[in-house]
Amino acid sequence: MIEFERFTHLTFDCYGTIIDWEAGILAAVLPVLECHGVSISQAELLQLYARFEAAQEAGSYKPYKQVLMGVMENLGAELGFTPSEADLLALPDSVGGWPPFPDSVEALQRLQVGFELVILSNVDDDLFAATETMLGVEFDEVITAQQVGSYKPSLQNFDFALDRLQVPRQQVLHVAQSLFHDHAPAKGLGFTTVWVNRPSRCPGVGVAPPTQSSPDLEIPDLRSLVKLAGM
Repeated sequence: MIEFERFTHLTFDCYGTIIDWEAGILAAVLPVLECHGVSISQAELLQLYARFEAAQEAGSYKPYKQVLMGVMENLGAELGFTPSEADLLALPDSVGGWPPFPDSVEALQRLQVGFELVILSNVDDDLFAATETMLGVEFDEVITAQQVGSYKPSLQNFDFALDRLQVPRQQVLHVAQSLFHDHAPAKGLGFTTVWVNRPSRCPGVGVAPPTQSSPDLEIPDLRSLVKLAGM
């Protein structure tokens, strides 16, 4: 069991952990596919999204808006259609409206009583700003891929967070859904991690390539984290 009293900071992945990005992605992409006469299951679409997003983020850094446009281009090439300009903007234009999980806002408000709350997310500053407004929670620090110039699972993002927070990693508890983007690199750097293994259309991995990692704690939602932390 994790000793929560030794942590001063909770670092959170956002999309997939706090925000229901599966619902957001599907709401943005499925109408595009329907317009082009493409039929695919939700799980298959999310698996393609995960593969294409990881590939887009693996090269030289580019803004997340461009990553998302690249994902749509890849989907077109894979599924046999040519995206219009509006199609290419469907994902980046939708991010600010992706919904929080039902437990997210209350859980964050309660956790903020006992911890500094930090976002560590693969996103652009302005896209997260729209999300933060919707969450109604003021985070103590927000660290984005745009600020770092790289995307998780790069270790650079976690090192950047430690430099920003100016606390030892032993005081930081990293909370995330993705084994690929978050737990594998964080555990490699000696962080303690909590796996928020939410129900997913892609069980076990979510919207991410498969990988092996051993988080310190597995929970089904953020409400469980509040309870375990005694908040």
